[in-house]
Amino acid sequence: MMESLPIVPVSLFMTLAHARIAQTSAAYGLFPAGDFFVTTGECAPCVDCATIPQALWFFRQESIAVPRPGRRVAGFDPLLRAAEDLKRWNARTPPGSALDYPGLVWIGSPEVIEHARLDSSGGYLQTPDGRFGFSVAPRLESNRSYYNAASAAFFGQRDVRLRGKNDAGHFVARTIWPEDFRLDPSAALRPVAATPEAIRDFVRREPRGGAQSDFATQVVWQRDPAAAQRRSGRPLIGLMLNGAQGDDDEAHGGHFGLVTGRVGAQGQMHDWLVANYYTLDSESEKGIIAAMVPLDNYLADLNSGQSWYRPSYLLVATLRDERTAAHLGSALARVFNQFYRHQFVYQHAAANCTGISMSTLRLIGWNVPVLGPISWLKAIAGLPAVALTTGRLSKGKAIFDYFTEERTRLLPALAFEQTAADLLQLAGGTTARALTPYEELLRQDIEEIILVRIPQLPSSRAWGDYPVAGIDEYRRRLPRDPARQQIVPVGPRPFPADLKDPAAPEPKPLRSDYAVAAYAAGFLLLAGWLWRAVWRRRRKKGPGAGRAAQ
Repeated sequence: MMESLPIVPVSLFMTLAHARIAQTSAAYGLFPAGDFFVTTGECAPCVDCATIPQALWFFRQESIAVPRPGRRVAGFDPLLRAAEDLKRWNARTPPGSALDYPGLVWIGSPEVIEHARLDSSGGYLQTPDGRFGFSVAPRLESNRSYYNAASAAFFGQRDVRLRGKNDAGHFVARTIWPEDFRLDPSAALRPVAATPEAIRDFVRREPRGGAQSDFATQVVWQRDPAAAQRRSGRPLIGLMLNGAQGDDDEAHGGHFGLVTGRVGAQGQMHDWLVANYYTLDSESEKGIIAAMVPLDNYLADLNSGQSWYRPSYLLVATLRDERTAAHLGSALARVFNQFYRHQFVYQHAAANCTGISMSTLRLIGWNVPVLGPISWLKAIAGLPAVALTTGRLSKGKAIFDYFTEERTRLLPALAFEQTAADLLQLAGGTTARALTPYEELLRQDIEEIILVRIPQLPSSRAWGDYPVAGIDEYRRRLPRDPARQQIVPVGPRPFPADLKDPAAPEPKPLRSDYAVAAYAAGFLLLAGWLWRAVWRRRRKKGPGAGRAAQ
């Protein structure tokens, strides 16, 4: 981190003060930014918005954008579990009939500077309209690495877009986004096979998954040669895959999210919205809070941005009509309401970022092929073995849930590969299954499919890598000596009792809960059978059998 910055001379303040700062972005995904107002979660209860109080509670100290009165905000059924609620909503809401606003967008900071360049000292920003003193937001104490001289050198070579706060001509940046990270309008068509293997090759082609490679876009499918000229302003659906972290042995599986938005006039992508499902019941060491979040914040927030920790990969499908993107975005916003209400909770096997996203896709009618679980046999053997060797039943249950979860709901890399390949097959008309109404509309509307490689941003963080695609691959990444494994401890975030809805149904039991009950029942049956066998044997010998033997 830049420990000291040059002192800004008083004579410069008049120049600095005249540089223009936007109060917000132009858009949040598919939505004009003018349809939102910026506030914080402390406005709860929010008298001017339809955002639920449970959602606001998580952002008490954070800048958020909430829909203005009169906008149609995503709702929820308080009496239904999230999956059933979404299923019923989807049945009565055809794609294109509604565009529901998310209850909030986590923007992090209220002010934006565009087309800026860091000077060689790293202490000033030069913009088209003036000069600012510059520093970065503080590092979270729990965040073990941060912006440093390598970061300043990287950003000093390009124009940047920043989110932060201006204080009398000194801008404190919270997000720094490279403006050259955008869809390349000159990228030539380079098709790839519509297979998971081809998508995996793209992810793994560069050393360390492209962590230190250049930002790159590759057009892999086009409806016609003129599709690239029509790209500006087109709505889109995207798949986001983040790689493995280099200094956290719990993060080799990566992260997954779904994206909606519109392509900028020059291919800009910073305003796209990422649905970032993340645990709500613990405090992230990087300050991450589950939310719909602009892509520049998602990737480049100085503490929580994924690109500070690992390489990322993005598949973008541009569309001639927004109906399928709007339907997906509305569904994701509806699920967030149930998530904030704790109608269901984040679970690393049954309901992680990948599982929630893939279930949402399938519930609205995009039937990405499933791969099945890893192994029921290993799960049945693993639960008691791990519980006994570690002395913790929770560890055994976790193994059971991991090994029995459907793999495209468990592992981000497999979700990305399967969904990307399926999208290419839909576009190319080679899908073997009968299409749902949603899939048919998606097939009709796709204009281009583009793969994007996003490198890791330089900092004091260790370089990351591509995400693993299986449990065995994950184990090979771990140091053999458990003492050398890097695991970042996090504290709990208790959910207030007064925000829990008594009408909400109880969460469904985990598969491991049923397994423990089955093991317990089996143990009791076995114990009963053994007791009965001993009792019958003694009865057969009779009361004098012992004395006769003497």
